[in-house]
Amino acid sequence: MDQLSSTTTILPEAFQGAKDDITMQLSLIWSQIKAPLIVPLLRISVVLCLCMSVMMLIERVYMGIVISLVKLFGRKPEKRYKWEPMKDDVELGNSSYPMVLVQVPMYNEREVYQLSIGAACGLSWPSDRIIIQILDDSTDPTIKELVQLECQRWASKGVNIKYEVRDNRNGYKAGALKEGMKRSYVKQCDYVAIFDADFQPEPDYLWRTIPFLVHNNELALIQARWKFVNSDECLMTRMQEMSLDYHFTVEQEVGSSTYAFFGFNGTAGVWRIAALNEAGGWKDRTTVEDMDLAVRASLKGWKFLYLSDLKVKNELPSTFKAYRYQQHRWSCGPANLFRKMVMEIIRNKKVTLWKKIHVIYSFFFVRKVVAHITTFVFYCIILPATVVVPEVVVPKWGAVYIPSIITLLNAVGTPRSLHLLVFWILFENVMSLHRTKATIIGLLEASRVNEWIVTEKLGDALKGKAGVKAPKKPRFRIGDRIHLLEIGVGFYLFFIGVYDVMFGKNHFFIYLFIQAFAFFIMGFGYVGTFVPSS
Repeated sequence: MDQLSSTTTILPEAFQGAKDDITMQLSLIWSQIKAPLIVPLLRISVVLCLCMSVMMLIERVYMGIVISLVKLFGRKPEKRYKWEPMKDDVELGNSSYPMVLVQVPMYNEREVYQLSIGAACGLSWPSDRIIIQILDDSTDPTIKELVQLECQRWASKGVNIKYEVRDNRNGYKAGALKEGMKRSYVKQCDYVAIFDADFQPEPDYLWRTIPFLVHNNELALIQARWKFVNSDECLMTRMQEMSLDYHFTVEQEVGSSTYAFFGFNGTAGVWRIAALNEAGGWKDRTTVEDMDLAVRASLKGWKFLYLSDLKVKNELPSTFKAYRYQQHRWSCGPANLFRKMVMEIIRNKKVTLWKKIHVIYSFFFVRKVVAHITTFVFYCIILPATVVVPEVVVPKWGAVYIPSIITLLNAVGTPRSLHLLVFWILFENVMSLHRTKATIIGLLEASRVNEWIVTEKLGDALKGKAGVKAPKKPRFRIGDRIHLLEIGVGFYLFFIGVYDVMFGKNHFFIYLFIQAFAFFIMGFGYVGTFVPSS
């Protein structure tokens, strides 16, 4: 009995001894690699991140100054170009109006096909001078039949509508648009307007855009602004609205005002077909065929015009799964296009040196590469790591002042959501993980570089307009909800927060715990379930 008792006492002591031994070994290893390896690497990383933060700050301040001057002096881009309303010609009749092609690419759009076709057919323009082209790549035969029947219904009303299909999905959207442009009836068209399946242009859209192209031969593209019909659906859509409003309110406006260049948004725009063809037409080498075309056309000397007052309704992704796929495409594609076109831009002789610098440095490098990588690596990895390595100090101007200024400048696009600014910061930090990963995939042309998953639409636009409830889709599927990357980063931040509470001197733990909580929430897919008050 005494022997059993002594054995029972020895076992916990043995386990405790083994645990202490492992702890001592880890501490020894950490102390040996910390000074010669970890500290120098972390210092170099901090310097690089601070440099990239300064680049982002300069870019944001520059755009803030330009947009302020545009607003202050009323020098909107459209005022620099001639615009006169289209008038009837007694002798020529409707033949005096240019021929317009309207392309609507779609893929299994059960929830919104009626809405998009109806909006396209509702565009006001002489009926014999407009062609509506529905490019249906649907793989669901039921949806395909529904779309075809809808086209036949509008055709019976006298609308010149063409229903086009192909036997493959090569090139995805770019392939469909390219195939549509090969039709014989397109040769008679002067301009092409493009609308994705969830976009609803107002009837006067063509009357407000086409005159710019008619009276200004140097213009290739007229781009309208997006208006989100479901921005108030949930917290996630409000966050998206804040990010995209800055893009339209500042980035597009500044690009149009300074270099007459910006990235085509792929929809809600009108192209001069001659410019489109001169640039080489649609190419499917990346997942951002719209940006690809815009850059190529700009290098040919064509100019673009952004109309901030012309808005086209559309729908934001309202599920986290759909939003992640969309952001992967929007982040991977530009980085991959940058890789493919940087030397072509440098060698180009038709545009000025300053425009080359603008496209390479500002448009691509800072906005499409640096912004994503800095947000994640600096604020979610490097800055928290300095808690464990107090020898590395991040200056207050880099850790607090610069990100605060950048955040406030980003928030000006959506004043009504300023009270959600903290949520937006946490949301953007988490999404920067996916954007950084996608950017690296694009730069390296790794796997998934050409992945194209059509953004799911839930038909919210239809509910809002017609009072018809769209079919309810299941929001919870285990495979769609658990995201290990977010959860892993969440644990990283949480454990550093615990270390800061127990041993640290930075008192950084509040940010660490809150940001870790945000990563956990989005890791388990619960973002969007909260509906904020306006």
